[in-house]
Amino acid sequence: MSFSAEVRDELARCEPKCEYCDLATLAALVRVCGTLSFAGPGRYRLQIATETGAVARTMIGLTHKILKLKTEFTVRKSVLHKVRNYLIALPDQPDLGKALVLLGILDRHGALVRGVPHHVVARDCCRLAYIRGALIAGGFVADPKGDFHLEIAVQGEEFARGLAGLIGELGINARVNPRRASFAVYIKSADDIKKLLTLAGASRCVAEIEEARAVKSVKNEVNRRVNAELANQTRSAGAAQRQMELIGELEHLGLRDGLPQALEDFCLLREANPDLSLRDLGHLADPPLSKSALYHRVLRLEKMVEGARDR
Repeated sequence: MSFSAEVRDELARCEPKCEYCDLATLAALVRVCGTLSFAGPGRYRLQIATETGAVARTMIGLTHKILKLKTEFTVRKSVLHKVRNYLIALPDQPDLGKALVLLGILDRHGALVRGVPHHVVARDCCRLAYIRGALIAGGFVADPKGDFHLEIAVQGEEFARGLAGLIGELGINARVNPRRASFAVYIKSADDIKKLLTLAGASRCVAEIEEARAVKSVKNEVNRRVNAELANQTRSAGAAQRQMELIGELEHLGLRDGLPQALEDFCLLREANPDLSLRDLGHLADPPLSKSALYHRVLRLEKMVEGARDR
């Protein structure tokens, strides 16, 4: 099961906070993944097609519980993709038109409602239930082992911005991005995704996100330290190579025989250990020397070479 399917399944099992929350959840389900057909004045047919069992289960259960309407249920299997497709249909029946008004799909004049129906989300708990329904119907949550991303695919810009506004009222930054034939309400921040799923009721999936974030944090810290160590080793190796070249130039200029003892000791130590950093080289000196002390000896050698070049 994908992580998105886990989130949808957990959200579909949440209990309503008030008597109207189930209506809000059902309204969002129908709005996000339903298709309404007009068969004539006052005659309608509503279809919901989904590959998610949680959507089908929630849709049928709430339709029977709240609307008391007849449903037709068909399970199809794609030969190409080898996945099940669930088709729930509400055929034309006497109370279907009233139900569509109740759900905020149609207004009282029979026109389509393009935004979020205000009467459905009048209470705070119902707003959350509506968002939960939208997540169950069209939500995608990326596997937290990869990049953090949550989005809800919907039809209609006005509805997309209305849904993003509902999420924004929770203190969560949701944006709208147009797609080829739809709109995506999306969230990129891991903290915002965690907050939304926590409020919506997916606490078990939030725990998985927390675990994935902890693992990522450890991996990033290890990678940072490894990269820093490799960079230090590269710099040390380059510096050691330049010091070996400096010693070679001293000999070429005839300066090696007259070096002070401290500088000659450094040259011998470096020649015996051409790959060590100055810090490690200092540990081998007798008595041990600091990295700063050895570095000053390198500077003295460089000045001697530069002086000999200028003459």
